[in-house]
Amino acid sequence: MNHPDYNSPQELKAVLDSKGFSMQKKFGQNFLINAQARSKLIDALDVGKETSVWEVGPGLGAMTAEILGRGSDLTCFEIDRGFASLVKEFFADEAGQNRFRLVEGDVLKTWKKHMEETGKQPDRFFGNLPYNIAATIIADTIENNVRFDKCVFTVQKEVALRMCAKPGSDDYSSFSVLCQWAYDVKPLMDLGGANFWPKPNVDSRAVIFTKKLDFPGCKNPSLFVKMQRALFSSRRKNIRNNLTAFLSNSDLCLQALEKAGIEPQKRAEVLEISQMLKLSDVINDMNIIKY
Repeated sequence: MNHPDYNSPQELKAVLDSKGFSMQKKFGQNFLINAQARSKLIDALDVGKETSVWEVGPGLGAMTAEILGRGSDLTCFEIDRGFASLVKEFFADEAGQNRFRLVEGDVLKTWKKHMEETGKQPDRFFGNLPYNIAATIIADTIENNVRFDKCVFTVQKEVALRMCAKPGSDDYSSFSVLCQWAYDVKPLMDLGGANFWPKPNVDSRAVIFTKKLDFPGCKNPSLFVKMQRALFSSRRKNIRNNLTAFLSNSDLCLQALEKAGIEPQKRAEVLEISQMLKLSDVINDMNIIKY
């Protein structure tokens, strides 16, 4: 089956209309119709022959074609059944060469099973991700000790600001900590609504995640992820209040903070990731809470 012109909203709409498909707003579906932007994104992903890549939400396959065109081995995760059926038709030749495979369903429910079945961890991770998926998939992979050499994500600009935010800034959050714990994160480019069809009401930003070679581990990653979320649960409250709620014990909270060398009156948004990791290890060693 011939591919549509991925730069033409009219052709994309015609393909959808011919199949009786409609865009699913709940899935955050918008097609990137700027060819130069697509090329720049995959340049940043740094793929080549036999590079293994995961792509979330291929849609009609514009980015999929770009990745496969560079010789990569690609697995796509698609929740929309209509898009999945078209993508399988568009890339039937590559599937026959065992360079393309499609995993249908919610990536949050399928990625781990797929990796266990294949026994392979990909080199790259790519996607235009809604906020809820971005936060959850990053947490899930890190907690399961899965870090990709490089990721390129396109997200709402405000989400990208959180990903890259530094301690003490308004955008610094639990999500910032999560992203920067395992990766070096930097912005790539901004993409206004006119770069997409249908045109979204918000601007997007592409970000690059590069795996930290000196990844600062901790004794209990699951505990750390949940603890640092709890520290940010009420931004107006200090660390003592939020941690007490998490541990359900004020005295043990103060003991943990003292051992970690953290002032109880500080707020989470001023803490460095290294301080949170130390606090997590202290709580783990105190055997206060199980995860």
